[in-house]
Amino acid sequence: QVQLVESGGGLVQAGGSLRLSCAASSGRTFSRYAVGWFRQAPGKEREFVATISWSGGNTYYSESVKGRFTVSRDGAKNTVYLQMNSLRFEDTAVYYCAQGSYLSDDAERYDYWGQGTQVTVSS
Repeated sequence: QVQLVESGGGLVQAGGSLRLSCAASSGRTFSRYAVGWFRQAPGKEREFVATISWSGGNTYYSESVKGRFTVSRDGAKNTVYLQMNSLRFEDTAVYYCAQGSYLSDDAERYDYWGQGTQVTVSS
């Protein structure tokens, strides 16, 4: 079973940047799957943020983060990154990474999830 661990969250001022990491315990299978990022703010439903294909050649973003966030992966390190620039107060949420078989914005398509990392943007 794959275990995913997110890191890199924290407190940042609006307009600042953070880079989240998602590390997998099983590199052998991690590199064969798509990885998605989702977030959940207090009192709100979980929402899709970004996803990257197993090869890294295809990415897809939600409209709310397009142009500000970049998802990438390093196969040698079994890690997927989410570079977040120009952060806004409304980006405040717990961010989760998840492994899935398909490049999708649907959380139901993802099988393994990390525990999440908190991102707080002060206005």
